Amino acid sequence: MDNEIKKVIHEGKIVLGSFAIPCYVLEDGTRVLSSNAMQNALKLQDESENSSGTRLARYMNQTSLKPFIYKNKLPGHYNPIICYQGNKKINGYEATVLADICDAFLEARKTINLSSRQRIIADQCEILIRGFARVGIIALIDEATGYQYDRERLELQKILNAYISDEILKWQLTFTDEFYKEIYRLWGLPFIPKYIKNKPSFIGKLTTKYIYDQLPRGVVDKIKEKSEKTEKGNWKYKWHQSLTPDIGREHLKKQIIEVSTLMSISQTKEQFDALFQQKYNTSPVQLQLEFNEDIEANKKLSKHNKS
Repeated sequence: MDNEIKKVIHEGKIVLGSFAIPCYVLEDGTRVLSSNAMQNALKLQDESENSSGTRLARYMNQTSLKPFIYKNKLPGHYNPIICYQGNKKINGYEATVLADICDAFLEARKTINLSSRQRIIADQCEILIRGFARVGIIALIDEATGYQYDRERLELQKILNAYISDEILKWQLTFTDEFYKEIYRLWGLPFIPKYIKNKPSFIGKLTTKYIYDQLPRGVVDKIKEKSEKTEKGNWKYKWHQSLTPDIGREHLKKQIIEVSTLMSISQTKEQFDALFQQKYNTSPVQLQLEFNEDIEANKKLSKHNKS
């Protein structure tokens, strides 16, 4: 029995007519479709049913359909797949299973008399197959012409346009005292005017890792481009001033609130790291080295001021 945990590395949605089916790519390259969404797209449910868990298996094991469903198929071809996106469990099927089921129902419709419910499913299969053809030909053209790469670039530009403001916004308080209080508490630094006015450099690194790096890919690079640096190497503008107010800044505020909440329920920075990794399915680099260097520098500065 295969006990290996199957992890999702990419996710998206396939739109076929009026149906959007969540899809995933696993670490081993397996393409997976959401079980419930796939079954709904096939209209396998009866109006009286509330649970979708056994619909597909029930239809696949109907005596009249078996010769078409299992024709030239290896044992286990229709086995469900359980995978994980972080801690979220996902039930699905290997992507080509949907096309195989559609082919089987359409073949059965040509060969035998179907029940009224089976005919409804077969008609839906025809709609889905047509959808596959449209999506497939577009994908083939994109690959043959190389447009698939431009398409990715254009989609990224849409994200950047949604997040990055055309004009640098006037300064507004975004990072609250509560956010910095929690960082200082976990990293053992007193929340006093000296450290509030002149924040140690590791604070900026933590802010980038836990807040800005969680924005969509490419946003931070665009922020750096728009913010520019002075001759002394400092940023001309605060990073969040470059974000659009309706999308970019709202996402940033949400991220600050979420991270502040995680910090507030953590007793140590290690516990916070673990909670952060669990929520965002990422492993933040532990910045202990930079932290130690800053602490030593602050200690030397304090001794110098006392003398």
